[in-house]
Amino acid sequence: MDSSFPYINETEHFQFPDINNASPEGIVGMEGNLSPGMLLSAYKQGIFPWYSEGEPILWWSPDPRMVLFPENIHISKSMKRNFKKHRFSFSMDNQFREVIKSCGGISRKHEDGTWITSEMKDAYISLHELGWGHSLEVWEDNELVGGLYGLSIGSVFFGESMFSKKTDASKTAFIVLAQTLGKLGFSMIDCQLYTPHLESLGAVKIARQEYLELLNKGLEADTRRGNWHNLIDCKGTARRAPTNKTG
Repeated sequence: MDSSFPYINETEHFQFPDINNASPEGIVGMEGNLSPGMLLSAYKQGIFPWYSEGEPILWWSPDPRMVLFPENIHISKSMKRNFKKHRFSFSMDNQFREVIKSCGGISRKHEDGTWITSEMKDAYISLHELGWGHSLEVWEDNELVGGLYGLSIGSVFFGESMFSKKTDASKTAFIVLAQTLGKLGFSMIDCQLYTPHLESLGAVKIARQEYLELLNKGLEADTRRGNWHNLIDCKGTARRAPTNKTG
């Protein structure tokens, strides 16, 4: 973390540069740090960090933006068959550290190394401990074989990364997340950048301005903070849980 930049706690706000002045690639600014208030301020302004080990922190707001509206989640016939077989079991906020560690350890064809640096891991673990960060775990025979993590603010879930050690594990994680959030009244899952994998699950590209309008509306809703372990059962079915909402 940059020692020359002030630590910003979760109750403080940092104003980022106008995203309308972002570079063609979507870069809004660079450097700063990953303190809780810095990250939360970024997401509330439609910005997220993305950089590699040894590089300065880069803050992004791409145009277009990839999002999923929970009600539009696409479940293929083969995935429906997988769910009926009950091959996997599920949990939420059970192994956040292991999920983010596993996401950082997965090699991807389009990436050289990982962008989930040790600094990023520590930052999102801190947000999880503060009740903002959440994970969804996929299990097979008591082994963690897939999952995802992200942040929840208002009625928006900001997806960060997912991993899969077994075929379809990350797909099932995303489907269970979308179905659960849909039942809870979430308006949008921010997927950030386009991938064919996300498109196959129903995510779409929208213009940055439209994204910001939807984001601002979503931020008007209360935030469901705290541990989400009661939101689903082991089959991945959403169930009633304490509201535990804050502004």
